[in-house]
Amino acid sequence: MKTLSELNALPVDTFTDYCAGVYEHSPWIARQAAAQRPFADTAALLAALYQVLAQAGYEPQLALIRAHPDLAGRAALRGELTAASTSEQAGAGLDQCSPEELARFMALNDAYQARFNFPFIMAVKNATRHQILDAFETRIHNSPDAEFAMALSQINRIAAFRVADLVTEDKDSRTS
Repeated sequence: MKTLSELNALPVDTFTDYCAGVYEHSPWIARQAAAQRPFADTAALLAALYQVLAQAGYEPQLALIRAHPDLAGRAALRGELTAASTSEQAGAGLDQCSPEELARFMALNDAYQARFNFPFIMAVKNATRHQILDAFETRIHNSPDAEFAMALSQINRIAAFRVADLVTEDKDSRTS
């Protein structure tokens, strides 16, 4: 874990490499956010990351959404997830699904993908697999525009969790 001061001092390439996993397979977001340094606190870092994503336009946003794996999907079963995704899904118990739950996830993943042409995205930290299935079953009825916006919102939640695992505030800023 790096302090915010350490992160602010990194060369752009090193900053990008360090923060590359904050957004799934999309280091371009970290690279562009690096130009807004120095960050006063982690909230400012997150705001910069969110701004890069918000200003990216539809095609890069869609590519980011599509870079995410299905929850309890085929990539997870094959062991092809990033370390962060593997940890997040395991933390929600998705690696412990019963055969029935796994079949339900697969059916919902397929139906969601057919309806929206991108995977279901949910920040699963602190959620149970039952809560995830409930959200899945509710959100599959949303409009494509609503789900696109929800996917980006959930991706930013995932990014916030990942930043919290990578960066800590400097000691002097936490005591003031």
